[in-house]
Amino acid sequence: MDLSWMAWTWQTAVFFAFIGLALAGMSVWEWRSPGGAPRRGILAIRTTRGDRLFISLLSAAFINLIWLAFAGTPLWGAAVLSLAVAGIVFRWA
Repeated sequence: MDLSWMAWTWQTAVFFAFIGLALAGMSVWEWRSPGGAPRRGILAIRTTRGDRLFISLLSAAFINLIWLAFAGTPLWGAAVLSLAVAGIVFRWA
């Protein structure tokens, strides 16, 4: 796959593919189990599944930027931290 015209690396393509898969997965989840009623968690706001996905993706972006600013590359630690934050958000937020 030639992504050079966009100046992308394969890692960037995998990242955006993951976001697309997450959105597709959330769509299937909602189709299979409708509802996902809003709930109030540790964030003190009512959130739905989609809200929690958005908060997780936004948190991951900021975690990676802060990691780059203070620790540099590689970003494996930021990826693990982002997954942990997403787990917390989906479980308790």
